[in-house]
This record gives sequence, structure tokens and C-alpha cells, in this order.
Amino acid sequence: MAVEPCGLGCSGEEVKGSLARGDSSRYIDPTMRDRLFFPAIALAALMMVALALVWPQGLGDRAPGVFGRTPTQRTPAVQAAMKRETEASNKRINQARQAVSDLQSQAIAPTQ
Repeated sequence: MAVEPCGLGCSGEEVKGSLARGDSSRYIDPTMRDRLFFPAIALAALMMVALALVWPQGLGDRAPGVFGRTPTQRTPAVQAAMKRETEASNKRINQARQAVSDLQSQAIAPTQ
């Protein structure tokens, strides 16, 4: 009798006890069927997309009417504080650039 290989070097007689020849009903979980699972996943995906469409985006963007209040970043006091912080940061950056420029010019021409 000739033995034909099954792709992995095993004969058909060695496959008898494997899962491929067993009872197929033990692979199906009776508690969650595909007819219930996939529509539930699709519904969850649609709900996430709908939430992403109405959720406020970015720092300080106006919230839609569903959420019903002005974001903290839009209040005049916070806007003024943010402006002061930005100006102070720009001033520090310019001072640092000037200091580096002065050090470089002293290194190139120390007599000046």
C-alpha cells in the first residue's frame, strides 16, 4: 500500500486523532452566535463614529449644544493668561537666541 504525504510529511493514518477529523459541534460556542456578534460590533462601530462627529475637537473648540457649556479655554481670563504665557515664552526664546548669537560673535571676533 502506497502512503501519500499530507503536506507536512504525515500519512493519513496519523491524522485520525487530530482535531480535523473530530466532532465539529465542539468548535461552536452556543453562547455567542455570529448572527448576534457581528451586528453588535457594527452597531458599536457606528456609535463610535457618531460620537466622534459630535465630540469637541482640539484645544478650546466650541462644544456642540448637546454638551451645553463653554469650554474653559474660551473664557476671557484663560485667553488672557494663555496670551501672557505665549508672549513670555517668545521673550525667553528671543533672549536665548540673542545670548547664543553674542557668544558666537565673541568666539569669532574676541576683540570686538
